[in-house]
Amino acid sequence: MTNTAVTLAVLLSTYAASSSAFQTPAASVATRQRSNNLSPLKSTIADEEVDCIVIGSGIGGLSCAGLLAATGRTVKVLERHYEIGGCAHEFYMDLDGKTVPSASIKDLSARKDLFHFEAGPSLYSGLSDERSPNPLKHIYQMIEEEPEWITYDQWGAFLPEAPDGYQMSIGAENFVKILRTYGGEEAVEDWEMLAKTLRPMSAGIKGIPHAAIRSDGGIMLTVAAKYPKSFYNVLRCAPAFTESFDLDELGVKNEFLRNYLDMLAFLLQGLPANQTLKVVMAYMVEDFFKENAVMDFPKGGSGALMGALARGVTKRKGCSVDISTSVDEVIIEDGRAVGVRLAKSGKIIRVKEAVISNADLTNTFNFVPEGVHQAFDEERKKFLGVTNDPKDGSVPYCKSFMHLHLGVKSELIPEDAPPQWTVVQDWSKGIDAIGNVVVVSVGSKLDQSMAPPGYHVLHAYTAGNEPYEDWEQFEHLMDDAAARDKDEAYQAFKDERAQPIWDAIQKRAPAVTKESVTVEKVATPLTHARFLNRHRGNYGLAIPPGDEGFKFPEVTTPIEGYYRCGDSTTSGIGVPATASSGALCANAIMTVWEQLELNSKIKMPIGYGQGPFSN
Repeated sequence: MTNTAVTLAVLLSTYAASSSAFQTPAASVATRQRSNNLSPLKSTIADEEVDCIVIGSGIGGLSCAGLLAATGRTVKVLERHYEIGGCAHEFYMDLDGKTVPSASIKDLSARKDLFHFEAGPSLYSGLSDERSPNPLKHIYQMIEEEPEWITYDQWGAFLPEAPDGYQMSIGAENFVKILRTYGGEEAVEDWEMLAKTLRPMSAGIKGIPHAAIRSDGGIMLTVAAKYPKSFYNVLRCAPAFTESFDLDELGVKNEFLRNYLDMLAFLLQGLPANQTLKVVMAYMVEDFFKENAVMDFPKGGSGALMGALARGVTKRKGCSVDISTSVDEVIIEDGRAVGVRLAKSGKIIRVKEAVISNADLTNTFNFVPEGVHQAFDEERKKFLGVTNDPKDGSVPYCKSFMHLHLGVKSELIPEDAPPQWTVVQDWSKGIDAIGNVVVVSVGSKLDQSMAPPGYHVLHAYTAGNEPYEDWEQFEHLMDDAAARDKDEAYQAFKDERAQPIWDAIQKRAPAVTKESVTVEKVATPLTHARFLNRHRGNYGLAIPPGDEGFKFPEVTTPIEGYYRCGDSTTSGIGVPATASSGALCANAIMTVWEQLELNSKIKMPIGYGQGPFSN
């Protein structure tokens, strides 16, 4: 669940009807045609023209692009990296540790001899079901492309109360066993009380697909008319949606349960429980009670996840996803975004309708030079301040990550090890303490094709607890690989910060050591800043509920025709959130009637959306 629930509540409770939202289909098409007949660029010559450009190929950007392409628009996605996917991209390496760009692999069978490393998420749920409330599932249904899903139910954890670890199936019954074992009856009682409080809240919001939400009067057709009971439930529960998940207020006293919920909140959205929205946690709690609960994994890893989204674009006439293509500037004329200028060639691509940034917040602002648009400059100053550094009062960012990518021989991973396990060293340090929480994923346990025969591939990472300021001392090395390799202080610091990840891996696979691995790659916050073009290696904004200084940016900007999506917008952080942001952005561009046609392909769970106030 994401901050989109809050967006929905606000939209429904504060909306003032817009006359253009209820145009007839014919009138809407006419309006679109008029908007396509923009005056020619005054100071530049267009080398190419499309309806929409999306800068960046993350989950949000490709979701938005696929939906717009499905309406018949010509859409061009511009990705600066040589791999698509943004924070969820996948990359390949051979047995010698040499990177192999996917574009260079002409024979797909050659991939079987390569390690498939995931750079981002590895935990998924609600995607294998035909009927699901997951926003990414809805995107796949609307663009009619989807990866093949592998399901599993085994999960492992090493906690301070369980230093030797445990491994069991997910689901409500087994979770109660965990609570009783490590927290006693008080933990079970607190959990049952919490579930009783939160489940009604999730029942209402889960009945409305995020892809149905609009920021104009069309929401009355896309939400109110289609999901009237859930619409009513959201209005009734709206005040609670903006509240933080306050464990004291909710009456949770058991220390083990409090710590466990803190961990879940941190893994979901990168913030402790008391800085996470109550509705986000309500959504999570509801998932614990799902019958026959399973985790999902895309066959082929995150590359397959992103590949399906990309096909939603490239299969459409006049649409493309261009890699290794950096944007230097979004061109603004007469207060409107009319195109982009590419960085290397200087080529100008004009748009008839919209430029959408799937970059992080900083780059979304930087694409437009200062002084071009006053209202945009004011918003820029509000979020970024003068230095764009949180310690100087700019918008707060989530901490960055450390990643460890390993290729190892199969015998080094115990056969009975789960595909994934989580390690928490010490609750008392704080859930976001450096190296305190580590997630380990062995993708080849689920899909052997992700590693060469006889090998496994591991992706382990510290979950958003790596402060970028500790790495500022090495920024001068960011663009010089040779200098980084020779810098003893940098290499020593990298080894120090990677050690908790090695320790977490060895909890379940003690034979995996630096000496035994075949391939080893370490990614730091500087890696994220460089490869993913993320300011200070950030993974999104860390704006807690009730923050008086900042609110998440909307998908629209003060500049007409310039939009944004991704983890730096209203929806927030995470796979469902970024997919939701892409849909919300696309909805802001397309007509109500186009959206309704796409939304008709969504399959919601039967019985969802009745909510607490239904008969």
